Amino acid sequence: MKRSLPAFIFLLFSYGAVSGQATNSQSVITGADRMHVYLPLLKGKSVAVFANQTSLVNGTHLVDTLIKSGIRVVKIFGPEHGFRGDADAGEKVNDAKDVKTGLPVISLYGAHKKPTPDDLKDVDVLIFDIQDVGVRFYTFISSLQYYLEAALENHKPLMILDRPNPNGFYVDGPVLDTNFKSFVGMQPIPIVYGMTIGEYALMLTGENWLSAKANAINAYNVTTEPTTDTPFHVTVIKCKNYDHKTKYVLPVNPSPNLKEMQSIYLYPSTCFFEGTVMSEGRGTDKPFQIFGHPSLPNNLYSFTPKPNAGAKSSKCFYQQCYGWNLGGSNEEVLKNLNGKIQLKYFIEAYRLFPGKDTFFLKNNFINKLAGNDVFMQQIKQGRPEEEIRESWQPGLTAFKAIRKKYLLYDDFAPIP
Repeated sequence: MKRSLPAFIFLLFSYGAVSGQATNSQSVITGADRMHVYLPLLKGKSVAVFANQTSLVNGTHLVDTLIKSGIRVVKIFGPEHGFRGDADAGEKVNDAKDVKTGLPVISLYGAHKKPTPDDLKDVDVLIFDIQDVGVRFYTFISSLQYYLEAALENHKPLMILDRPNPNGFYVDGPVLDTNFKSFVGMQPIPIVYGMTIGEYALMLTGENWLSAKANAINAYNVTTEPTTDTPFHVTVIKCKNYDHKTKYVLPVNPSPNLKEMQSIYLYPSTCFFEGTVMSEGRGTDKPFQIFGHPSLPNNLYSFTPKPNAGAKSSKCFYQQCYGWNLGGSNEEVLKNLNGKIQLKYFIEAYRLFPGKDTFFLKNNFINKLAGNDVFMQQIKQGRPEEEIRESWQPGLTAFKAIRKKYLLYDDFAPIP
């Protein structure tokens, strides 16, 4: 079966129907786990893998699995936090050699975000397999875009091993104004965009959101019946038994400060605090679940952040902070979030903060997180949450119309 798409070849491997009733994350089969589908396309090829500690196949790292299966892996690319996932947020990650395999690891974080032609000269096929969390300012989707552009610009086939989105069951937040484009937000999407990494790749290409050179490669066909004789530019290996109603529990922490599912669920709401002087819980055992500052009222929840393996340096270390603890069971956190970003804690923190002119970081990082310069002004003006949320609606409506064109799995609600 073939259909046209204004981008380039996508081979969407869908062997077996995806259940619209899947709710148990234990039944989900990731793209990486479907080795019988993609291994035949890698035989005899020199392969580069963009991966981190989440890139597992039945508990074994993808790179090790490929090598054991006779695939010639020639190099590894690593994202923010590094190939093994142990670097701090924003920490420089240098090129290195993987101790276990001896393969070169090229960092695609920092000044070198996109593979160069020299990086790819000895590569036949690129693979992308990283667990995303479905939040715009989580940088793995920015890395995906640069990797996708490099593949197209250098005429290298790219295979994306799709994984479920643990926040894929709703869409919410302000849509990014591209005047505020950065590595923590590159495209006009909301904070929670409700798409898997594979679906997002489809949108990047279908909406011509890539580099001019990559966008120029278009007018190809899409097929859902590929064979080993079918040439491809980009392939998305779909998950099975997954849809956007699934509450997928990650088997591995996606980064050092998302240690629990509760943090992953709360991250879209509490990451705003990264644009302020307040601690977002780094240096504790529950980052993004607890947040506060020494100058807030001392009758609030108290905690003292200290350096740890996931946060070697951060705000308010060794200071007693006062604020909030939003933790609880997965079910309790999801119930309190009620399928949307919660702003009430951010609004209340600003109201209680004594030095209003020092609440936001002077570099205006909050504007990159929000994707606009309106949100900060709304908070400063004391606008109610309902009014702020209402200001997001035109952008959300437009985005949802775009999003539905690229969904590979049944949605969390019927699409009109």
